[in-house]
Amino acid sequence: MSSLYGLIGYPLTHSFSPAYFKKKFADQLIDAVYEPFPLTDIEQFPALHAAHPEFAGLNVTIPYKESIIPYLDGIDPVVSEIGAVNCICFKNGHTTGFNTDVVGFEMSLIPLLQSQHTDALVLGTGGSSKAVAYVLRQLGITYKFVSRIGKDGGLAYSDLNAEIINAHKLIINTTPLGMYPAIEAMAPIPFDAVGSQHLLYDLIYNPDETRFLQQGFLRGAAIKNGFEMLQLQAEAAWDIWSRYNSVPE
Repeated sequence: MSSLYGLIGYPLTHSFSPAYFKKKFADQLIDAVYEPFPLTDIEQFPALHAAHPEFAGLNVTIPYKESIIPYLDGIDPVVSEIGAVNCICFKNGHTTGFNTDVVGFEMSLIPLLQSQHTDALVLGTGGSSKAVAYVLRQLGITYKFVSRIGKDGGLAYSDLNAEIINAHKLIINTTPLGMYPAIEAMAPIPFDAVGSQHLLYDLIYNPDETRFLQQGFLRGAAIKNGFEMLQLQAEAAWDIWSRYNSVPE
């Protein structure tokens, strides 16, 4: 029987992983299947698991990167610090959560960093923002979260002004604002304060350039979308699945 891999989240209509892994399996003659499993509620996960004892691995996407954790038998130490999972390994019915967003984000960010990128604004406070914040801590970059209400000591969008934007030369969007099909959406930050010393990074990859990135490009900022990060985190997930399933009992 082919090994079964897949993706849970909701919605999954335009998700990256199914097409990526199906092509990978076909190109490399890997005897495995990858399918999307849209869950309208994370409480459906135990039934999904029970229905597919052949699961070898799952990716986890919005909105379940945090809420999946109580349903797992174990988690990697990195997950313990981050509080978000995007990769699940299965072995003899036992589930373990990992986070490969950290690998994808770090490897795609480092080549872009310049000496002025010492302070960052992280737009959003969801599961992806936790991985981003973990990487920033590892790199010694200070950061502040930005959300609609500025919870947990972070900033609200209404707090942002030219001084704050100028003091944070790295701005990372971890929200779904601007993702296809709602491509006109954009985080409400004062873009007039963005300049050529800024780096704007958007975890979204569809469209290639969100309005967030377009506004940065128009003002001379360096920009980066999330496509490379997705590729790198997918390969990191495959490495984990391969190693996990090859360890003898």
